[in-house]
Amino acid sequence: MEDFVDVKVRKNDYEDSKDKKENKIDSKDEVVELKSTIYKLKEENRFYKESLYRAKQELKMFREPPLMIVEIEKKIDNEKAIIKIPNGNVFLVNLTEEINNITAGDYVAVDQRNLNIIKKVDKISNFDVEKFIILSKPDIDFKQIGGLAKQKEKIREVVELPLKSPELFREIGIVPPKGILLHGPPGTGKTLLAKAVAKATDATFIEIVGSELVQKFIGEGAKLVKEVFELARAKAPVIIFIDELDSIAAKRVEMGTSGEREVQRTFMQLLAELDGFKPLDNVKIIGATNRLDILDPAIIRPGRLDRIIEVGKPKEEERMSILKIHTKGMQIDEDVDFKVINDRLDGFTGAQIKSLVTEAGYNTIKEKRKSVSQKDFMKAIKELLEEEDLSKQYSMFI
Repeated sequence: MEDFVDVKVRKNDYEDSKDKKENKIDSKDEVVELKSTIYKLKEENRFYKESLYRAKQELKMFREPPLMIVEIEKKIDNEKAIIKIPNGNVFLVNLTEEINNITAGDYVAVDQRNLNIIKKVDKISNFDVEKFIILSKPDIDFKQIGGLAKQKEKIREVVELPLKSPELFREIGIVPPKGILLHGPPGTGKTLLAKAVAKATDATFIEIVGSELVQKFIGEGAKLVKEVFELARAKAPVIIFIDELDSIAAKRVEMGTSGEREVQRTFMQLLAELDGFKPLDNVKIIGATNRLDILDPAIIRPGRLDRIIEVGKPKEEERMSILKIHTKGMQIDEDVDFKVINDRLDGFTGAQIKSLVTEAGYNTIKEKRKSVSQKDFMKAIKELLEEEDLSKQYSMFI
Protein backbone atom coordinates (compact mmCIF):
# COMPACT_ATOMS: atom_id res chain seq x y z
CA MET A 1 0.00 0.00 0.00
CA GLU A 2 2.82 2.34 0.89
CA ASP A 3 4.54 1.48 -2.36
CA PHE A 4 1.40 2.34 -4.25
CA VAL A 5 1.16 5.71 -2.52
CA ASP A 6 4.85 6.45 -3.21
CA VAL A 7 4.41 5.69 -6.90
CA LYS A 8 1.36 7.90 -7.06
CA VAL A 9 3.27 10.76 -5.40
CA ARG A 10 6.16 10.41 -7.82
CA LYS A 11 3.73 10.37 -10.71
CA ASN A 12 2.13 13.58 -9.49
CA ASP A 13 5.56 15.19 -9.04
CA TYR A 14 6.47 14.21 -12.60
CA GLU A 15 3.28 15.68 -14.01
CA ASP A 16 3.82 18.91 -12.06
CA SER A 17 7.37 19.16 -13.37
CA LYS A 18 6.15 18.55 -16.92
CA ASP A 19 3.52 21.27 -16.59
CA LYS A 20 6.16 23.69 -15.31
CA LYS A 21 8.44 22.97 -18.27
CA GLU A 22 5.62 23.48 -20.74
CA ASN A 23 4.67 26.73 -19.03
CA LYS A 24 8.32 27.84 -19.20
CA ILE A 25 8.47 27.13 -22.95
CA ASP A 26 5.23 29.03 -23.50
CA SER A 27 6.56 32.02 -21.56
CA LYS A 28 9.74 32.15 -23.74
CA ASP A 29 7.67 32.25 -26.93
CA GLU A 30 5.56 35.01 -25.45
CA VAL A 31 8.70 37.05 -24.62
CA VAL A 32 10.05 36.67 -28.17
CA GLU A 33 6.69 37.63 -29.62
CA LEU A 34 6.42 40.58 -27.25
CA LYS A 35 9.91 41.81 -28.21
CA SER A 36 9.00 41.53 -31.91
CA THR A 37 5.83 43.53 -31.31
CA ILE A 38 7.75 46.23 -29.42
CA TYR A 39 10.30 46.49 -32.30
CA LYS A 40 7.51 46.86 -34.85
CA LEU A 41 5.83 49.54 -32.75
CA LYS A 42 9.12 51.46 -32.45
CA GLU A 43 9.63 51.29 -36.23
CA GLU A 44 6.10 52.51 -36.84
CA ASN A 45 6.64 55.31 -34.33
CA ARG A 46 9.85 56.35 -36.07
CA PHE A 47 8.11 56.31 -39.47
CA TYR A 48 5.23 58.46 -38.18
CA LYS A 49 7.66 60.95 -36.60
CA GLU A 50 9.54 61.31 -39.89
CA SER A 51 6.28 61.72 -41.82
CA LEU A 52 5.14 64.37 -39.34
CA TYR A 53 8.48 66.23 -39.67
CA ARG A 54 8.26 66.24 -43.48
CA ALA A 55 4.66 67.43 -43.33
CA LYS A 56 5.66 70.28 -41.00
CA GLN A 57 8.51 71.26 -43.34
CA GLU A 58 6.20 71.28 -46.37
CA LEU A 59 3.62 73.30 -44.47
CA LYS A 60 6.32 75.79 -43.47
CA MET A 61 7.46 76.01 -47.10
CA PHE A 62 3.92 76.63 -48.34
CA ARG A 63 3.36 79.34 -45.74
CA GLU A 64 6.56 81.24 -46.61
CA PRO A 65 6.11 83.64 -49.55
CA PRO A 66 8.59 83.18 -52.45
CA LEU A 67 11.51 85.61 -52.60
CA MET A 68 12.20 87.75 -55.67
CA ILE A 69 15.69 87.84 -57.22
CA VAL A 70 16.77 91.40 -58.09
CA GLU A 71 19.97 93.10 -59.22
CA ILE A 72 21.84 95.77 -57.29
CA GLU A 73 22.01 98.80 -59.58
CA LYS A 74 24.01 101.03 -57.27
CA LYS A 75 25.16 101.07 -53.65
CA ILE A 76 24.57 104.55 -52.17
CA ASP A 77 26.43 103.96 -48.89
CA ASN A 78 26.55 101.28 -46.22
CA GLU A 79 22.88 101.89 -45.42
CA LYS A 80 21.07 102.19 -48.76
CA ALA A 81 21.14 100.70 -52.26
CA ILE A 82 19.21 100.97 -55.52
CA ILE A 83 17.75 97.67 -56.75
CA LYS A 84 16.26 96.80 -60.13
CA ILE A 85 13.36 94.34 -60.21
CA PRO A 86 12.66 92.08 -63.24
CA ASN A 87 10.07 94.41 -64.81
CA GLY A 88 12.68 97.18 -65.01
CA ASN A 89 11.50 99.39 -62.12
CA VAL A 90 14.09 100.59 -59.61
CA PHE A 91 13.70 101.13 -55.85
CA LEU A 92 15.77 102.59 -53.03
CA VAL A 93 16.00 100.10 -50.15
CA ASN A 94 17.73 99.94 -46.78
CA LEU A 95 20.71 97.70 -46.04
CA THR A 96 21.26 95.84 -42.80
CA GLU A 97 24.61 95.28 -41.16
CA GLU A 98 24.54 91.65 -42.28
CA ILE A 99 23.85 92.58 -45.94
CA ASN A 100 26.18 95.51 -46.60
CA ASN A 101 29.01 93.70 -48.41
CA ILE A 102 27.26 93.97 -51.78
CA THR A 103 28.33 95.92 -54.86
CA ALA A 104 26.70 97.00 -58.10
CA GLY A 105 25.94 94.00 -60.29
CA ASP A 106 25.35 91.60 -57.39
CA TYR A 107 22.08 89.69 -57.06
CA VAL A 108 20.00 89.52 -53.88
CA ALA A 109 16.76 87.89 -52.72
CA VAL A 110 14.11 90.34 -51.48
CA ASP A 111 10.69 90.05 -49.88
CA GLN A 112 8.03 90.67 -52.54
CA ARG A 113 5.83 92.76 -50.24
CA ASN A 114 8.26 95.29 -48.79
CA LEU A 115 11.41 94.63 -50.92
CA ASN A 116 13.58 94.14 -47.85
CA ILE A 117 16.82 92.38 -48.75
CA ILE A 118 16.89 88.91 -47.18
CA LYS A 119 20.17 87.50 -48.46
CA LYS A 120 22.79 87.71 -51.18
CA VAL A 121 22.61 85.02 -53.88
CA ASP A 122 24.96 83.71 -56.53
CA LYS A 123 24.98 85.50 -59.85
CA ILE A 124 21.91 84.68 -61.90
CA SER A 125 22.33 84.20 -65.64
CA ASN A 126 19.46 85.02 -67.96
CA PHE A 127 20.91 82.60 -70.48
CA ASP A 128 22.32 79.14 -70.63
CA VAL A 129 25.26 80.52 -72.60
CA GLU A 130 26.29 77.11 -73.91
CA LYS A 131 23.00 76.90 -75.85
CA PHE A 132 24.19 79.75 -78.06
CA ILE A 133 27.82 78.69 -78.55
CA ILE A 134 29.92 75.69 -79.51
CA LEU A 135 32.49 75.05 -76.80
CA SER A 136 35.20 72.58 -77.80
CA LYS A 137 38.84 71.58 -78.04
CA PRO A 138 39.44 71.33 -81.82
CA ASP A 139 41.44 68.44 -83.27
CA ILE A 140 42.21 70.09 -86.63
CA ASP A 141 45.88 70.62 -87.33
CA PHE A 142 47.45 73.14 -89.72
CA LYS A 143 48.75 70.15 -91.71
CA GLN A 144 45.15 69.19 -92.47
CA ILE A 145 44.57 72.53 -94.25
CA GLY A 146 45.78 72.64 -97.82
CA GLY A 147 47.42 75.84 -99.12
CA LEU A 148 46.87 79.16 -97.32
CA ALA A 149 50.56 79.39 -96.35
CA LYS A 150 50.54 83.20 -95.94
CA GLN A 151 47.29 83.16 -93.99
CA LYS A 152 48.65 80.47 -91.64
CA GLU A 153 51.78 82.52 -91.00
CA LYS A 154 49.83 85.70 -90.23
CA ILE A 155 47.33 84.04 -87.91
CA ARG A 156 50.12 82.32 -86.00
CA GLU A 157 51.93 85.64 -85.56
CA VAL A 158 48.86 87.46 -84.26
CA VAL A 159 47.15 84.74 -82.21
CA GLU A 160 49.51 81.85 -81.47
CA LEU A 161 52.66 83.79 -80.59
CA PRO A 162 51.05 86.07 -77.94
CA LEU A 163 49.36 83.10 -76.27
CA LYS A 164 52.46 80.91 -76.25
CA SER A 165 55.15 83.52 -75.61
CA PRO A 166 53.62 86.59 -73.91
CA GLU A 167 56.99 87.42 -72.31
CA LEU A 168 58.36 88.45 -75.72
CA PHE A 169 55.80 91.24 -75.96
CA ARG A 170 56.40 92.34 -72.36
CA GLU A 171 60.16 92.58 -72.99
CA ILE A 172 59.65 94.76 -76.07
CA GLY A 173 56.92 96.75 -74.35
CA ILE A 174 54.08 96.36 -76.85
CA VAL A 175 50.54 95.05 -76.56
CA PRO A 176 49.67 92.31 -79.07
CA PRO A 177 46.52 92.68 -81.21
CA LYS A 178 43.27 91.59 -79.57
CA GLY A 179 41.97 89.85 -82.64
CA ILE A 180 41.87 89.42 -86.38
CA LEU A 181 39.29 89.45 -89.13
CA LEU A 182 39.20 86.69 -91.77
CA HIS A 183 37.28 87.58 -94.91
CA GLY A 184 36.68 85.88 -98.22
CA PRO A 185 34.18 83.72 -100.14
CA PRO A 186 32.31 80.90 -98.38
CA GLY A 187 34.14 77.59 -98.08
CA THR A 188 37.70 78.92 -98.29
CA GLY A 189 38.83 77.69 -94.85
CA LYS A 190 38.23 80.57 -92.43
CA THR A 191 36.74 78.35 -89.72
CA LEU A 192 39.44 75.71 -90.24
CA LEU A 193 42.18 78.30 -89.68
CA ALA A 194 40.56 79.44 -86.43
CA LYS A 195 40.22 75.85 -85.18
CA ALA A 196 43.79 74.98 -86.16
CA VAL A 197 45.28 77.90 -84.22
CA ALA A 198 43.14 76.93 -81.21
CA LYS A 199 44.64 73.43 -81.31
CA ALA A 200 48.16 74.81 -81.77
CA THR A 201 47.78 76.95 -78.63
CA ASP A 202 45.80 74.29 -76.67
CA ALA A 203 43.10 76.94 -76.21
CA THR A 204 39.39 76.40 -75.66
CA PHE A 205 37.47 77.22 -78.83
CA ILE A 206 34.21 79.17 -78.51
CA GLU A 207 32.35 79.36 -81.82
CA ILE A 208 29.44 81.79 -82.19
CA VAL A 209 27.26 82.58 -85.16
CA GLY A 210 26.75 86.36 -85.23
CA SER A 211 22.99 86.10 -85.75
CA GLU A 212 22.67 84.04 -82.52
CA LEU A 213 23.82 87.08 -80.52
CA VAL A 214 20.75 89.07 -81.54
CA GLN A 215 17.92 88.22 -79.16
CA LYS A 216 14.18 88.85 -79.17
CA PHE A 217 13.91 91.25 -76.23
CA ILE A 218 15.60 94.59 -75.69
CA GLY A 219 18.98 94.33 -73.99
CA GLU A 220 19.20 90.53 -74.02
CA GLY A 221 21.65 90.40 -76.93
CA ALA A 222 24.03 92.76 -75.13
CA LYS A 223 23.79 90.67 -71.95
CA LEU A 224 24.54 87.52 -73.93
CA VAL A 225 27.68 89.10 -75.41
CA LYS A 226 28.78 90.14 -71.92
CA GLU A 227 28.27 86.64 -70.53
CA VAL A 228 30.10 85.00 -73.44
CA PHE A 229 33.16 87.13 -72.71
CA GLU A 230 32.88 86.41 -68.96
CA LEU A 231 32.82 82.69 -69.76
CA ALA A 232 35.86 83.15 -72.01
CA ARG A 233 37.84 84.92 -69.28
CA ALA A 234 36.98 82.11 -66.85
CA LYS A 235 38.18 79.41 -69.27
CA ALA A 236 41.23 81.24 -70.67
CA PRO A 237 43.23 80.68 -72.78
CA VAL A 238 40.31 80.97 -75.19
CA ILE A 239 39.78 81.81 -78.84
CA ILE A 240 36.35 83.32 -79.59
CA PHE A 241 35.40 82.74 -83.21
CA ILE A 242 32.49 84.89 -84.42
CA ASP A 243 31.18 83.64 -87.75
CA GLU A 244 28.95 85.81 -89.95
CA LEU A 245 30.23 88.90 -88.16
CA ASP A 246 28.45 91.13 -90.67
CA SER A 247 25.08 90.06 -89.19
CA ILE A 248 25.75 92.23 -86.11
CA ALA A 249 28.59 94.51 -87.23
CA ALA A 250 27.16 96.06 -90.39
CA LYS A 251 27.44 99.83 -90.86
CA ARG A 252 25.11 101.64 -88.47
CA VAL A 253 22.32 103.90 -89.68
CA GLU A 254 20.67 106.82 -87.86
CA MET A 255 17.12 105.68 -88.48
CA GLY A 256 15.87 102.13 -88.38
CA THR A 257 13.40 99.65 -86.95
CA SER A 258 13.43 98.53 -83.33
CA GLY A 259 15.06 95.29 -84.52
CA GLU A 260 17.91 97.20 -86.15
CA ARG A 261 18.38 99.26 -82.99
CA GLU A 262 18.64 96.05 -80.96
CA VAL A 263 21.32 94.78 -83.35
CA GLN A 264 23.21 98.02 -82.79
CA ARG A 265 22.97 97.62 -79.00
CA THR A 266 24.45 94.15 -79.31
CA PHE A 267 27.19 95.47 -81.58
CA MET A 268 28.05 98.29 -79.17
CA GLN A 269 28.34 95.76 -76.33
CA LEU A 270 30.78 93.78 -78.48
CA LEU A 271 32.85 96.92 -79.02
CA ALA A 272 32.73 97.63 -75.28
CA GLU A 273 34.03 94.13 -74.52
CA LEU A 274 36.89 94.60 -76.97
CA ASP A 275 37.79 97.96 -75.41
CA GLY A 276 36.49 97.27 -71.88
CA PHE A 277 37.90 97.95 -68.47
CA LYS A 278 38.50 94.23 -67.92
CA PRO A 279 41.58 93.11 -69.90
CA LEU A 280 41.12 90.26 -72.37
CA ASP A 281 44.55 88.80 -71.52
CA ASN A 282 44.54 85.24 -72.90
CA VAL A 283 41.30 85.71 -74.85
CA LYS A 284 41.68 86.30 -78.59
CA ILE A 285 38.88 87.14 -81.01
CA ILE A 286 38.69 85.92 -84.59
CA GLY A 287 35.91 87.31 -86.75
CA ALA A 288 34.86 85.89 -90.12
CA THR A 289 32.75 87.43 -92.86
CA ASN A 290 31.95 87.15 -96.56
CA ARG A 291 31.00 90.84 -96.72
CA LEU A 292 33.93 93.01 -95.70
CA ASP A 293 32.42 95.89 -97.68
CA ILE A 294 29.43 96.31 -95.31
CA LEU A 295 31.29 96.12 -91.97
CA ASP A 296 31.21 99.13 -89.68
CA PRO A 297 34.65 100.82 -89.55
CA ALA A 298 34.48 100.76 -85.74
CA ILE A 299 35.05 96.99 -85.59
CA ILE A 300 38.19 97.01 -87.75
CA ARG A 301 39.90 100.10 -86.40
CA PRO A 302 43.29 99.73 -84.63
CA GLY A 303 42.90 98.23 -81.16
CA ARG A 304 40.01 95.93 -82.10
CA LEU A 305 40.04 93.51 -85.04
CA ASP A 306 42.83 95.47 -86.65
CA ARG A 307 44.54 92.62 -88.53
CA ILE A 308 42.55 91.88 -91.68
CA ILE A 309 43.46 88.65 -93.49
CA GLU A 310 41.96 87.73 -96.83
CA VAL A 311 41.23 84.04 -97.36
CA GLY A 312 40.59 83.69 -101.07
CA LYS A 313 39.97 80.81 -103.44
CA PRO A 314 42.94 78.44 -103.76
CA LYS A 315 45.34 78.64 -106.70
CA GLU A 316 46.53 75.68 -108.75
CA GLU A 317 49.18 74.37 -106.34
CA GLU A 318 46.91 74.95 -103.35
CA ARG A 319 44.05 73.07 -105.03
CA MET A 320 46.38 70.11 -105.62
CA SER A 321 47.39 70.01 -101.94
CA ILE A 322 43.73 70.19 -100.86
CA LEU A 323 42.85 67.40 -103.29
CA LYS A 324 45.61 65.17 -101.92
CA ILE A 325 44.57 65.83 -98.30
CA HIS A 326 40.97 64.76 -98.94
CA THR A 327 41.88 61.69 -101.03
CA LYS A 328 44.60 60.49 -98.65
CA GLY A 329 42.56 57.70 -97.05
CA MET A 330 40.63 56.66 -100.18
CA GLN A 331 41.00 53.54 -102.34
CA ILE A 332 41.92 55.01 -105.75
CA ASP A 333 42.72 53.37 -109.09
CA GLU A 334 46.37 53.56 -110.13
CA ASP A 335 45.51 55.30 -113.42
CA VAL A 336 43.84 58.32 -111.74
CA ASP A 337 45.55 61.51 -112.97
CA PHE A 338 45.19 64.23 -110.33
CA LYS A 339 46.72 66.86 -112.63
CA VAL A 340 43.91 66.41 -115.15
CA ILE A 341 41.35 66.60 -112.36
CA ASN A 342 43.03 69.69 -110.86
CA ASP A 343 42.97 71.50 -114.19
CA ARG A 344 39.18 71.22 -114.16
CA LEU A 345 38.92 72.73 -110.66
CA ASP A 346 39.74 76.33 -111.50
CA GLY A 347 37.59 78.57 -109.29
CA PHE A 348 36.69 75.81 -106.82
CA THR A 349 36.94 76.52 -103.09
CA GLY A 350 38.35 74.09 -100.55
CA ALA A 351 34.83 73.11 -99.46
CA GLN A 352 33.85 72.39 -103.07
CA ILE A 353 36.93 70.20 -103.56
CA LYS A 354 36.00 68.20 -100.45
CA SER A 355 32.44 67.86 -101.79
CA LEU A 356 33.86 66.68 -105.13
CA VAL A 357 35.88 63.90 -103.45
CA THR A 358 32.82 62.79 -101.45
CA GLU A 359 30.66 62.76 -104.59
CA ALA A 360 33.26 60.68 -106.46
CA GLY A 361 33.18 58.16 -103.61
CA TYR A 362 29.38 57.99 -103.85
CA ASN A 363 29.61 57.26 -107.58
CA THR A 364 31.91 54.34 -106.78
CA ILE A 365 29.60 52.96 -104.09
CA LYS A 366 26.53 53.19 -106.35
CA GLU A 367 28.30 51.06 -108.99
CA LYS A 368 29.42 48.60 -106.28
CA ARG A 369 33.14 49.02 -106.94
CA LYS A 370 35.89 49.10 -104.32
CA SER A 371 38.14 51.86 -105.69
CA VAL A 372 37.53 55.31 -107.16
CA SER A 373 38.32 55.80 -110.84
CA GLN A 374 39.11 58.79 -113.03
CA LYS A 375 35.62 58.50 -114.46
CA ASP A 376 34.09 58.91 -110.98
CA PHE A 377 36.00 62.16 -110.39
CA MET A 378 35.08 63.62 -113.78
CA LYS A 379 31.42 62.72 -113.30
CA ALA A 380 31.46 64.38 -109.88
CA ILE A 381 33.00 67.55 -111.35
CA LYS A 382 30.26 67.69 -113.99
CA GLU A 383 27.52 67.27 -111.37
CA LEU A 384 28.96 70.01 -109.14
CA LEU A 385 29.29 72.44 -112.06
CA GLU A 386 25.68 71.77 -113.06
CA GLU A 387 24.52 72.42 -109.50
CA GLU A 388 26.52 75.67 -109.40
CA ASP A 389 24.99 76.86 -112.70
CA LEU A 390 21.52 76.02 -111.40
CA SER A 391 22.11 77.96 -108.17
CA LYS A 392 23.32 80.98 -110.17
CA GLN A 393 20.19 80.90 -112.33
CA TYR A 394 18.00 80.61 -109.25
CA SER A 395 19.78 83.55 -107.55
CA MET A 396 18.75 85.79 -110.45
CA PHE A 397 15.12 85.57 -109.28
CA ILE A 398 15.79 86.25 -105.59
